[in-house]
Amino acid sequence: MIHSMTAFARHETKASWGTAQWEIRSVNQRYLESYFRLPEQFRGLESILRDKLRSNLQRGKIEVNLRYHAKQAAGELSMNAEFAEQLLQKAQQLLQKAPQAQLNIADILRWPGVMESQSEDLDAMQGELLAGFDAAMQDFLAGRGREGNAIEEMIQQRLTAIGEQVAFVRGHLPQAMQWQRDRILHRLNDIKADIDHGRLEQEMAFLASKSDVAEELDRLDAHIKETRHTLKKGGACGRRLDFMMQEFNREANTLSSKAISTEITNAAVELKVLIEQMREQIQNVE
Repeated sequence: MIHSMTAFARHETKASWGTAQWEIRSVNQRYLESYFRLPEQFRGLESILRDKLRSNLQRGKIEVNLRYHAKQAAGELSMNAEFAEQLLQKAQQLLQKAPQAQLNIADILRWPGVMESQSEDLDAMQGELLAGFDAAMQDFLAGRGREGNAIEEMIQQRLTAIGEQVAFVRGHLPQAMQWQRDRILHRLNDIKADIDHGRLEQEMAFLASKSDVAEELDRLDAHIKETRHTLKKGGACGRRLDFMMQEFNREANTLSSKAISTEITNAAVELKVLIEQMREQIQNVE
């Protein structure tokens, strides 16, 4: 199976501490690059998440986003009474020196450490968050696989069409060579030139060798076979498939330059269209 580099997945985790929503998205990229947007209290998860991505992916620009909403429960706040009493005593001492000042109880309550919230078990929270990430990752990989299957199906169809064009050119080649020979003879007859049949045969043989595309056709067949083998092997094969498209293009260009009939020229143009369609899709293959 081949995988696309383009995918998106979302997974929501609900727990006693609140809700968390993971989003993973990716686009094509030459190498593997990962970016994380995490709440500050969960920044410590980044190295773990990065390792999980590296163990499952080879290429692509990956963006991971975590949205966290804490659950607000009644009675969650508690007061550090001893600390608050100390602050109140100090404030009253200052009031004796500055009677014009006013004591605001709200300021005492807002002082850091006076009001405390019940702390959640951070390790347990992180464990649940990582489980949610794993679930999102499975959906993400499945999405890449589905799109990879669609890309592979399209490539297989184009490979079949290329094979048909190759077969057409191979079958049409003798007819095209005879047409070219008849055209030259017709022109010589029109100008009533003396024909040295020995020299004519030499020129015909030379022209035939220049117009012979059998080698290019054989290589195109070999490229079709190798591309199908690569697709069957699967894995992170995007770079190899991209290289194969370069080889296809080279043969199609040579075939076009040697074309001796409109039919062969049209076949070469069709080959280039099919190759370009494959190349565009292969840019998204991991």
